[in-house]
Amino acid sequence: MGNEILEIDVQGVTVPVIYEEDKRLPIVSMQLVFKNAGSIANVEHAGLARAVAKMYSEGTKTLGSAAFAEQLDAKAIHISAHAGVETFVFELSCLKEYFPQALSALIALLNDPNFTQDALDQVKTVTLGEIQRKSTDFDYVAQNALQSLLFKNTVLAKNSIGTTKSVKAITLDDIKAFAKESIVVNRAICVIGGDVNKTEVNASIITLLFGLEKGKEVALPYFSVNPKVEEEIIRKKTEQAYVYFGSPFEMKTGDEEYYKARVAIFILGSSGFGSRLMEEIRVKKGLAYSAYARVQVNRSHAFFSGYLQTKLESKDEARKSVNEVIKTFVEKGVTQEELDQAKKFLSGSEPLRVETLSQRLSRTFMNYYKGAPLDNDQRELEKIEALKLDDLNRFITKHKEILNLSYAIVTQ
Repeated sequence: MGNEILEIDVQGVTVPVIYEEDKRLPIVSMQLVFKNAGSIANVEHAGLARAVAKMYSEGTKTLGSAAFAEQLDAKAIHISAHAGVETFVFELSCLKEYFPQALSALIALLNDPNFTQDALDQVKTVTLGEIQRKSTDFDYVAQNALQSLLFKNTVLAKNSIGTTKSVKAITLDDIKAFAKESIVVNRAICVIGGDVNKTEVNASIITLLFGLEKGKEVALPYFSVNPKVEEEIIRKKTEQAYVYFGSPFEMKTGDEEYYKARVAIFILGSSGFGSRLMEEIRVKKGLAYSAYARVQVNRSHAFFSGYLQTKLESKDEARKSVNEVIKTFVEKGVTQEELDQAKKFLSGSEPLRVETLSQRLSRTFMNYYKGAPLDNDQRELEKIEALKLDDLNRFITKHKEILNLSYAIVTQ
């Protein structure tokens, strides 16, 4: 086994294909990824990319939703579509013996989607119901409010599911225009693995993409975090406070020091019990059941964020504690014991991250997508193992921008 990048010519476009042959089980797993086609493309209507993904879940125009689903279920074929922030993805998985039928079904879906008014009305009804339900999910409400503060006046500030107003405004022409512009050969990256050889992969990808328009590749925009520290208090009927916080994190994909960020944030807030935030806010002060923090470094944006839930009367004290913990962390760094524990966990848990074919393919895709070597994860682990305490603490004290915390809080 081993991942590799194949290059397949489709309509004069070189399409990258991330491939791993694994014959231990008679299965095939595939992802068809389109770049710059996720919620980052929701310039006109919040929720458009997600609505398009839901439309593809309505089957083909020829068969309709029910008959298309029955056709897949009869052979245990799974096909789905979903929109991320930067990408639009079709997923396919099946037994090896049914791969030709699964491929034919995906081709039919790409070339004859059920883009009808009835299907759109169904998608809108379901989505509006989700929006209504999520209005009482206060973690969701606080998280979206924080995102709006951090990326104010950009497309990233928009809710990926959309609002009642934006979803109602989506038309069938909007759906078709999004698909016509985004689901094109020039934006495609294929990910495929399992009991399938290179000859089969080559023929399958050419057949799959042949019916799509060539289209245009567009540059992915980059959005910096709002440098202004802001706060939003959202009043709801709630018995506890939901405290979400975030700040800039000055790093871009491909940064050679990203492995240090992994270790630093693991110690600060992403390691569960034992993390600084958890120890100070839950264990020592009893202010929250859990406290968490992480960094996201994507091609289009990067930021630091975290959250906790606490009693209504404790929200101010909890917020003060968050500020104090992060300030101490940035000013004084970590201890040798914390670094040693982080190394042990990150190294010891690595096998769990590559147990399945889909895990390995997804990891390889992310490395490729972010411009890193395919074996970047192994290289990072080697760097983490060799990381010295002084080097890590110099890195931590350099990133004072995470002290500029904005807050979104849902409270009574």
